[in-house]
This record gives sequence, C-alpha cells and structure tokens, in this order.
Amino acid sequence: MRTGAGNALEIRKERGKLERVYTAQYYTFYVAVVNMELAKKFSEQKPSGMVRVFQAIEKMNDVLNLSIGEPDFVTEPDIVDAGAKAAKNGFTHYPPLQGYLDVREAACAYWERHHGFKSSPDNVYISVGGLHIPWLAFGALLNPGDEVMLIEPYFTPYEAQIRGNGGVPVPVKTSEENNFAPTLDELEAAVTSRTRGIILNYPGNPSGRVATRKQLEEIAKFVEAHDLFVLSDEIYESMVFKGEHVCFANIDGMKERTLLASGVSKSHCMTGWRVGYLFAPQNVINTMCVLSSFQTYGVNSLSQKAAAYAMNTQDEKVKARAKIFGERMKAVEKRLNAMKGVKCHPAEGAFYLFPDISGTGMTSEDFTWRLLNDAKVAVLPGNAFGSSGEGYLRIACTQSMEVLMMSMDRMEEFCRH
Repeated sequence: MRTGAGNALEIRKERGKLERVYTAQYYTFYVAVVNMELAKKFSEQKPSGMVRVFQAIEKMNDVLNLSIGEPDFVTEPDIVDAGAKAAKNGFTHYPPLQGYLDVREAACAYWERHHGFKSSPDNVYISVGGLHIPWLAFGALLNPGDEVMLIEPYFTPYEAQIRGNGGVPVPVKTSEENNFAPTLDELEAAVTSRTRGIILNYPGNPSGRVATRKQLEEIAKFVEAHDLFVLSDEIYESMVFKGEHVCFANIDGMKERTLLASGVSKSHCMTGWRVGYLFAPQNVINTMCVLSSFQTYGVNSLSQKAAAYAMNTQDEKVKARAKIFGERMKAVEKRLNAMKGVKCHPAEGAFYLFPDISGTGMTSEDFTWRLLNDAKVAVLPGNAFGSSGEGYLRIACTQSMEVLMMSMDRMEEFCRH
C-alpha cells in the first residue's frame, strides 16, 4: 500500500486486537502487539513490606543490612567437595522425584539423632528449598475455599502460598505476653467449619520465640478436636538458646496430622544450594511428587548429595555456629534495651530479635523507613508479618559482630532524635 513520504506511528485496535501501525515512505506495516494482561489473581498483587525493603536496599549504597535472614557463613569446604565429588561420580542426570534415598535417610538420621523423631525415608520428600514445601503441600491438600490458620506474626510468603492454591489464609492474633504463641481462646475465635489446617513456626520467624511444650500440647488438643492438619515449619530447630526445641510431630497423636518441614539452608549455611525436606504421610508425599513433576522435576542432584554429606557429618560445626549466633543476639539485645523507646525480649531462638519500638512514638513502617533513609540501617517492619507485629521490628543477627555494633551505634543515635 503506497502511503507517500514520511514516517508515523500509531496504535489502533481492530477486531479486538492491538496493532502497531508503521507508516514508511511507500508501505504501511501492521505488527501485532500481544496484550500481556495479568491474570486477575495477580493483577493487584503488591510486594510485601519485606520485599519493598529489599528492593530499596538494592538502590542504596553503604547500607548496614540487618534485614536478611541468611547466615553470613559460607558453606563448609568439605560440603562443597562432596557436591563436586558427586559430579565427578556421574550424578549429573535427573534425580528421583522424591529425592535420592541416601538424602532421605540422612534427614531421618539427623532428626532422630537431634530430636528423637523417627520416620521412614518413604515419608520424606526432598524439595527445592524450604519455601517450595508449603506450595506443594497446599497444592496437595487444599480445595477451593479451604481455610488455613496463620499464627501471627508469620513468615509473609505463607499467605500468598495459601491463596495461590485456592485457600483462604486466616490470621490468628497473638501477643508478646504469651510469647507470640496462640492461646486456646485465640484459636477458637479464628476457627470455622471451613478450617482445614494450621501453620506453626517455632523457633519463629520473625519473632525468634520458642514455643514451650505446654503451649504446643495445648495447640495439639485444639488440632485434634477440630480434625486439622498441621504444617510445622521447624527450619530453625538447630538454633535454640532458651528452653528446648519440641518437635511438634512428637506430641501424642500429632505425627499422622503433621507435615514437618525443615532443610539445610540455615543450620548448614547452604541457602544457595536450595535443599529442603518434608516428613509427611505417604499419600501427601505421593501427590507432592506428581505436582513437582509439572514444575521442577526434582532437586539439583549435586545439591542433594552435598546435603546428605552435611547432615551426616556437621553436627559439631552446627552447634559452634549456633553459639556464635547466640552471642551476637545477646550483644544486640543489650544494646537495644539501652535505647530510648526500645524494649527487647531476651533471645530465644533462630537468629532474629523482635524489639518493641512503640515507645518511640513511631509505627513499625515509619521507624523502618526513617532508619533506612536517615541512618542507612536496614531492618524489617513488624507489621509486614501480620497485624500482631505492629510496633515491632525484625532484626536479623546475620552479620559479623563488628557490623552489628556499627548498626547499633547508628540506631542508638537515630533514637536520640
């Protein structure tokens, strides 16, 4: 089609499709423009308070970052060697969907050795990091409209994972007075006829709190009374500084109802290797294997072999690192309690402190963003983890003592003004 001289560009809609019209010297070209409209379930998806802080840090220089829940220690060299050895020995093909048998056996041995929990390797699923477990588990267990109870403050991705699998997240408010563990009254106020399950996470992220045996036994009675399943995220089991870690599946009547999630990311400093694991009933494991065949088709073979070696050989190093985290948390806790308007509960578990900053007169969001912009110290606002977290901050003691003390210097100066 002759159009005459000149160039032009316009967008027109014809027959329900967008077309870009290029007009050149002699001819007009029509090029289809694909309408990349997001699915309705994601069209209004907004980044969480946690993600917004992470995104802001990426654009700044000289930030002391206490927001990231990742050990600063690198993976032990002999674990790395175990992965390399596996490659040289030919483990470079697709792995079994459920995970290699020796890796599942190593997970069983680790939990029996440390917590007296006994399981068959047939009831273990090896996942792409701990975060993949809830997604597959909810995919296997939830029908549209099923409700799952979230104990506040909770790890933010749980909520999206429930929604993404057709479920409805139901927050359960808690208070610091009860160690951020739910009372029976708080649980009963949240349960309905559509409630299918409950997520537990102790030691907790973000609170760092450790639920007592008595508290967990009370939850177990509630679970049994309402015929619920439990996803018990115990990824921080190796880091308990006050009290004891109680494996929820070990409580009477709970093993058959519990999906026990853990992994090597925190305990063995292997976040980048992406290996988690789940103990669960066989029918759940089987369905998760089917779901994973549509998504990942198994977990990296070399990472699995490195993880098996790690779980079998590193107990003393895990204890040594936990001691270092405990010392860091105690030092940071002391500094926080000396600051104007700040109160910090003694460290209990994981590597998180959850100080109360309500005495400063600022909200969690205000404090977080002002601290980041004015003092270049990154923490996470407590309300990013549910409404029960308002008035608190999550501080990850995953930096060297030197960096932690520099951060406290800046934060102390910030609180003076």
